[in-house]
Amino acid sequence: MASTSSPLTLPVLPLDDEVVLPGMVVPLDLSDTEVRAAVEAAQAAARSSGAQGGKPKVLLVPRIDGTYAGIGVLGTVEQVGRLSDGDPGALIRGRGRVKIGAGTTGPGAALWVEGTTVEETVPDPLPGQLADLVKEYKALATSWLKKRGAWQVVDRVQQIDGVSALADNSGYSPFLTVGQKVELLETEDPVARLKLATEQLREHLAEQDVAESIAKDVQEGVDKQQREFLLRRQLEAVRKELRELNGEKDGEESDDYRARVEAADLPRQAREAALKEVDKLERSSDQNPETAWIRTWLDTVLEMPWNERTEDSYDIKGAKEVLDAEHAGLEDVKERITEYLAVRKRRAERGLGVVGGRRGGAVLALVGPPGVGKTSLGESVAHAMGRKFVRVALGGVRDEAEIRGHRRTYVGALPGRIVRAIKEAGSMNPVVLLDEIDKVGSDFRGDPAAALLEVLDPAQNHTFRDHYLEVELDLSDVVFLATANVLEAIPEALLDRMELVRLDGYTEDEKVVIARDHLVPRQLERAGLESGEVTLDESALRGLAGEYTREAGVRNLERSIARLLRKVAAQSELGDRELPLTIGGDDLRGLIGRPHHVPESAQDPAERRTSVPGVATGLAVTGAGGDVLFVEASLADPETGAAGLTLTGQLGDVMKESAQIALSFLRSHGAELELPVTGLKDRGVHIHFPAGAVPKDGPSAGITMTTALASLLSGRLVRTDVAMTGEVSLTGRVLPIGGVKQKLLAAHRAGITTVIIPKRNEADLDDVPAEILDKLEVHPVTDVRQVLDLALAPATTEVPLAA
Repeated sequence: MASTSSPLTLPVLPLDDEVVLPGMVVPLDLSDTEVRAAVEAAQAAARSSGAQGGKPKVLLVPRIDGTYAGIGVLGTVEQVGRLSDGDPGALIRGRGRVKIGAGTTGPGAALWVEGTTVEETVPDPLPGQLADLVKEYKALATSWLKKRGAWQVVDRVQQIDGVSALADNSGYSPFLTVGQKVELLETEDPVARLKLATEQLREHLAEQDVAESIAKDVQEGVDKQQREFLLRRQLEAVRKELRELNGEKDGEESDDYRARVEAADLPRQAREAALKEVDKLERSSDQNPETAWIRTWLDTVLEMPWNERTEDSYDIKGAKEVLDAEHAGLEDVKERITEYLAVRKRRAERGLGVVGGRRGGAVLALVGPPGVGKTSLGESVAHAMGRKFVRVALGGVRDEAEIRGHRRTYVGALPGRIVRAIKEAGSMNPVVLLDEIDKVGSDFRGDPAAALLEVLDPAQNHTFRDHYLEVELDLSDVVFLATANVLEAIPEALLDRMELVRLDGYTEDEKVVIARDHLVPRQLERAGLESGEVTLDESALRGLAGEYTREAGVRNLERSIARLLRKVAAQSELGDRELPLTIGGDDLRGLIGRPHHVPESAQDPAERRTSVPGVATGLAVTGAGGDVLFVEASLADPETGAAGLTLTGQLGDVMKESAQIALSFLRSHGAELELPVTGLKDRGVHIHFPAGAVPKDGPSAGITMTTALASLLSGRLVRTDVAMTGEVSLTGRVLPIGGVKQKLLAAHRAGITTVIIPKRNEADLDDVPAEILDKLEVHPVTDVRQVLDLALAPATTEVPLAA
């Protein structure tokens, strides 16, 4: 508790930005005018009072920003003399608090005020809580003093018993601000003042602990870096000595992987993973087998073109000219690539190159027979786009790790083929050709086709993770071209991630153009002949394409041209022929022998397959493109043959069912079609498909088998110039099938002039080249009766020859 009494009149000694509490002894500089005036006034007042031994008294008042505090401290001038620096000074001791009143007059130049002393009372003995507070303050003060090394002051603090004196002792604390000291000064209640002093000291110690902890952590970090630096320099020195001991030149092997990683422009994840591996490498010895694995992994990461990209060529017309110059036909693929480049150009112009972390890559599946240029088309696409090209052969791949890579824990682990392709290309946006994707197999080592699902998914491949690298790789800007011969061999889930583009083979005119512009110049060079020495005119090229080869592509055509030019080169060296030479269609037989493929319509009528009843010409699609398929039917002798249906030619289940449907239709509608079907139940029916070594399946031979059986029963021949394709139903409906374009191309190659197709496939004729449709007479039909009317020749007339 505190109360006021004892009025006093004292000279004011202002303290600028400083506070003196009772019990403190402070030296003051008398060179300050106001301080000197106050001390001199106090001395004069003491002399005039005549009190023996009375010390001069002043009122120490804090002055903050020109404003005096409401409470000051009564101070006595203990001594006047010289300070340590030689300036005049006075030693003043704080005695007690004084509440400042009004100003008054007094001797000297000092400011005099009236004031009343503040008397403080503390219960004795101290209550339990107050005693605990005193102990806490002393403990905190002792802890702080010990940290500062002020051991001589610890005993003094412990000897202070008064609550007020203990609280005012905080005035010596250098960490308190002027505002905090003024707050202590103006707190009249000793208990409240001691609580305030304790809280201030506790907060300071807490801040000091945090600061010491931070400083300790910083110092430990600095010490660790210095120690690590020293150890690394020692390690480098040891390795240098070992290299010299082994006879290696200094710097022969670049071991400083850390410098290489830090200098490389790696993505954040790749950099963190690489630095982690570098730490392992530096901690391990050269004898550790893991060292070689880490080096290989680091080399792979550093060789990856993480930030290398080629600029796409956005000259759309120029790209189309490149594709047209390097490939004849294949308009669907050229249009798709042109569309892709046009969209890429517009996205780049509008700042939409990267959307949602993904770029605008493409995944195309080029499906078609061998030799149509699927693989070479990939190089042309890369050329047209101005990108790097890399080919990944997938034929026969059975190990899933070939795609995703091996785990690094295995000996001889390598990244997958996709990562190797990116590294080989040296760019993050190449054109990658996945060749023969339909030849991928699966066994106990996994399914590579399943591993390709993420690679070829535009929604996922921007975060592709190889098992070897274990770092995300962005494949969203890669143009993937997958090639396949058989569409059915590609898993459905994988096919769903690709855009399908069919290459159905070339027409004879396109083959002539390809041979003239590409194949002949290439084979002339390989045969050591100059362009003007041997010339193949158009009739020779047409003869090679139509009679010596019969294929959807041009691979065998190129072999025939190579064989022809080799023959000419050999005869020229032997002196049998003189160059230059022009080869026409009539010269082919003398150079490379007789033709291998003669159209059915060009053969002698007695030698044609359809020269007897029961043989019909069908159309089929194989892995090599479209082809002509003959169906032969015969009836067994009722006395020797067993009743029933016999099928030969290595047929699949679907084709066997088509044969049963055809026979059932004729049995149920024989009277309507004026066919003698009554004897079918007693005689065996045999249907055979020649080329028995080739597996065959599918429903598209339904109307062909029906026609062959109808021809057999009626005795009417099937027209030589007619070929057909279509599924048959039990009611005689002709249902749609697939591969119309390939089948019509095959019919044209075989010399067929009339083709029967289902009515519902009429829309597919838009894909057939116009020059082929001009040479074929195509009949869309809906019923088997229409097929028989068109395909069977009249019984009383000769079988018409092909035009």
